[in-house]
Amino acid sequence: MNALELTLLRIGFLAVLWLFVIAAVGVIRTDIFGPRRKRARSTRQQVSGLPAAAMAMAKPKPSARQKQPRSSRTVPHMLLVTAGALAGTSLGLTDEQITIGRANDATLVLSDDYASTRHARLFPQDGQWLVEDLGSTNGTYLDRQKVTEPTPVPVGVPIRIGKTVLELRR
Repeated sequence: MNALELTLLRIGFLAVLWLFVIAAVGVIRTDIFGPRRKRARSTRQQVSGLPAAAMAMAKPKPSARQKQPRSSRTVPHMLLVTAGALAGTSLGLTDEQITIGRANDATLVLSDDYASTRHARLFPQDGQWLVEDLGSTNGTYLDRQKVTEPTPVPVGVPIRIGKTVLELRR
């Protein structure tokens, strides 16, 4: 190998090394500060939205005919952590959303290295619970399928966030 080939090989190695470092810093930045500013605003608006009183006034109330009778047998009443550091932990379900992540202000705070600061949220809509990934690094999975949009969660189907597994229970 002559000197020119060796120099080109060294420069190529350094370029690949720097690309790796830049990618790693980008992932760490996203995990600490959340997605880029433009996307973070829309996510914050979706997560926080309007104050509860304003949301109640903004949502049209369905009439008595439109309301579907909900059987208490099919409606989940709690969120149970089935695997991970918090296994056995349960949360009662109300009409409020549940935020999941490593942030201290999350409803369910995970100490999972594979969970983002604001990883996912569970929220009720039209008599069912939906899971939404909030731009996490490693993704949220509903029964081995990656969640890319708000998805209905059936009772007993596992939701995986890193090493933590959650289920809705009756």
